[in-house]
Amino acid sequence: MEIRPLEREKMVFENGAYGQRLLPWAALNAPFEGAWVTVPAHGATGAHSHHEYEIFIAVSGEAVVESGGERRAFRPGDIEFHKPGTEHRILNDGAEDFEMYAIWWDSDMTVKFAARHEAEA
Repeated sequence: MEIRPLEREKMVFENGAYGQRLLPWAALNAPFEGAWVTVPAHGATGAHSHHEYEIFIAVSGEAVVESGGERRAFRPGDIEFHKPGTEHRILNDGAEDFEMYAIWWDSDMTVKFAARHEAEA
């Protein structure tokens, strides 16, 4: 068994949130990457878009997710999906931090995953 710990004291602040990339991870051959993200109370991430597909999984606190010009409440257990090129951000107007896990992937990651998988087989 391997556990990759979340090291909050080493989280980096960028684009309005603290984050720690937990994937890629040498022990795990995955076709995606991921990060733990904390949006501070009364904070927001910067609006951005990118070429990857992405999902956000809300873990704790409450926030609002803005995607494609639409805003919705985002609470623990919710999952939100962004297509490539869709501008999005998280707004946390609450008094508590908002935490989520972000996972993203593209076709290049999938091809590399398949090659590693075949090599291991």
